[in-house]
Amino acid sequence: MVFTVLVVTLYLSYIGYDYYSNPLEERFYHPQHEWFKPSGAFGHGLGIVGSLMILFGVSIYILRKRYNFLSRQIRLKYLLEFHIFLCTLGPILILFHTAFKFGGIVSIAFWSMVAVVFSGVIGRFVYIQIPRTIEGRELTLNEVKNMKEHISNVLRQTLGMDNELNRLILSFAGNGDIPDLKSQSTAAPERKSTSIGAIRRILKNKKIDRPHRNKIIRLIREEISLSGKIKRLQRMQQLFKYWHVAHLPFAIIMLIILIVHVAVTLSFGYKWIF
Repeated sequence: MVFTVLVVTLYLSYIGYDYYSNPLEERFYHPQHEWFKPSGAFGHGLGIVGSLMILFGVSIYILRKRYNFLSRQIRLKYLLEFHIFLCTLGPILILFHTAFKFGGIVSIAFWSMVAVVFSGVIGRFVYIQIPRTIEGRELTLNEVKNMKEHISNVLRQTLGMDNELNRLILSFAGNGDIPDLKSQSTAAPERKSTSIGAIRRILKNKKIDRPHRNKIIRLIREEISLSGKIKRLQRMQQLFKYWHVAHLPFAIIMLIILIVHVAVTLSFGYKWIF
């Protein structure tokens, strides 16, 4: 999708460079002015197609996210990518529709559109950091915590009655470090950073067979991953709240001005090819 956006942008820049690079007051005398101007066949068409892309991209995403429209046919994460694609390419087409001429209400619409696109890029980064199911649904904090608790219980059952090993492994899974096994003193053991490889050696020294070692390592990896997801989920959910403050108002402003612009254009009798 990024490739498509880049190709379209480069193509429009190439075919219209001679016209767009002219000063505004000289464009009237350009031989292709009637083609590239905002009300021309090409320029007007870009505005229509770009506007329809934005409206469709916004509508289909809202319907899917809020009302589960086509939930069985389209995963939310794929629809999000499609929404971003349409709402990135659409504004680019509208940019060429304006022929890079901004003023009055068009200027407000343009900068609102820029703010929406820019905040949308940031929002996508925040969005993909939030843990999700395979269908693309956001996991709640309780769901992730329950998954972690389940893994911990399975890990305890797998470790059996070896309390020392149980404590060491669960300590590492929860905190990323374990007590130094070389220290045999009765004092509180010194803690040090370790790796999965060190855990493997500990399990091997405990005479645990290979299948059980592999299962324990897999469970530890899952629990560490879930611990990271809990931290990330709390942080990203907070960021997502702030993101909506910037993205939603600019999107509403852009859509309102777009509707006003279309209504004014039609009221003045501007038509495209029909």
